[in-house]
Amino acid sequence: MSFLPSAIAGAGLIGGYAVARSTKNRQLGGAVLAAAGTGAFLLWKANAGVGTAAALTTLYVGAFGASHPLAKKIGAWPAVNSVTAGVVITSLVAGRKK
Repeated sequence: MSFLPSAIAGAGLIGGYAVARSTKNRQLGGAVLAAAGTGAFLLWKANAGVGTAAALTTLYVGAFGASHPLAKKIGAWPAVNSVTAGVVITSLVAGRKK
């Protein structure tokens, strides 16, 4: 089992937020998120096929979106960490080699 796509997805969500927050440049954070998402997609595709890669990428983007309203309830970092955990765990289970 390859942990790399899960690690990249987690780094993209956490790193994208950290970059956006520390630089006050949302576009730069978005670029980190997009680059990591692209890399994770390619690895998921190689490991588990196009359908699974598309589903995991949809989850990745959805988690990013869900972190925003969640942050209003529990705070920014807890929200980012929560959605990241969900993506990483799902990726570890669903993104395995065929």
